[in-house]
Amino acid sequence: MVGGMNGVLYPVVGFASCVMFIYMSFWDLTPHYVKEMEVGFVRRNGSQFMVDGRVLYVNGWNSYWLMDQAVEDYSRPRVRAMLHTGAKMGLTVCRTWAFNDGAYNALQISPGRFDDRVFKALDHVIVEAKRYGIRLLLSLVNNLQPFGGKTQYVKWAWEEGVGMSSSNDSFFYDPYIRRYFKKYVKTMLTRKNSITGIEYRNDPTIFAWELMNEPRCMSDPSGKYLQDWIEEMAGFVKLIDRNHLLTVGLEGFYSPKSPGKLDVNPGEWASVLGTDFIQNSKSSNIDFASVHIYPDQWLVGQPLETKLKFVEKWVVSHIDDGDKVLKKPVMFTEFGLSNMNKDFELSQRDKLYKTIFDIVYRSAKKNGAGAGTFIWQFMVGGMEEYNDDFGIVPWERPTTYRLITEQSCKLALIHRRDQLTRFERELCEKI
Repeated sequence: MVGGMNGVLYPVVGFASCVMFIYMSFWDLTPHYVKEMEVGFVRRNGSQFMVDGRVLYVNGWNSYWLMDQAVEDYSRPRVRAMLHTGAKMGLTVCRTWAFNDGAYNALQISPGRFDDRVFKALDHVIVEAKRYGIRLLLSLVNNLQPFGGKTQYVKWAWEEGVGMSSSNDSFFYDPYIRRYFKKYVKTMLTRKNSITGIEYRNDPTIFAWELMNEPRCMSDPSGKYLQDWIEEMAGFVKLIDRNHLLTVGLEGFYSPKSPGKLDVNPGEWASVLGTDFIQNSKSSNIDFASVHIYPDQWLVGQPLETKLKFVEKWVVSHIDDGDKVLKKPVMFTEFGLSNMNKDFELSQRDKLYKTIFDIVYRSAKKNGAGAGTFIWQFMVGGMEEYNDDFGIVPWERPTTYRLITEQSCKLALIHRRDQLTRFERELCEKI
């Protein structure tokens, strides 16, 4: 996700509002809510995640903005406030951007040139995540234009006079751009955290890497360019980092390469985007599959009941693929409901969340491939400029807060009822 609202941002914050924000952000910051971080790397055993010999199911969330907000002193407390809130809700993984290419507060200023001030912000995010027992799913580049994305890579190659094409999709096949991206990936994976001294590839706080947020290659409906890129980049990541899991970052659409699945797509348009959920996820270096769910964007004008029926079919289909075809975990790494819909009510989001939660829980109880969910997106107060029409401040709606926390407890209790941490026991006793 993340559309056009996340371009260049030049925040201006007065002293009084800053003081008020910090006060609000740190409500109830007590050691009682600091969880014990499991020290091992997350592994995959067939269609399940494992950590230190135990099965792990993920109840997670998206806060794409963590690195960006950690750059400046005035906004850095938002990172701790968000991670603290996630911990209090029993959430275990946060998906966030580990990229900002050529935009405001850019991490990568130009190919291979980095702003260490921004890298130190990401160092800070990793340290804060560990402090609260949260792991991070780090995405490496955007298919969309916000925060640079593949558009910025193509622009760099064009400006240097080496680009094959001005098409954004040349990101996937231009050899110069592939080298740009590989250099970025190597720099990211081998980064030594300025606070802990641990290279990212050796830090178990990182749950996994994601190659790209929502990759599409619409100029090549056959899917060859994207599939070749996935194979090459996944192999490159694993050459450098054998510790961490890896996913593609797909939305989950099926192409004609999966003819029996075309009727699951939200429309014919979804089959010609240059992606195929099964083929793209099958790569031997891809450890788990990712899926997104935006029924109001994909089924425009349809009633909520129709959208929820689609969601059920969509989620069940992809879990079935994980169980029977891929033999890998499936994570629903983005889903949400827009508040711009006609007749929108907040309770509709709870219905969407519960629909997805319940299917994943049923799969998990049967040791199935439904391995986790990530709501798009969570924020803290005072950062409306980073919001889209899906964002929520979790504690502002008690029914949503409770629904998400209940899912955390239900997943934790499946296989390790007798192995809960003290924090988990106390949290689940309140539900």
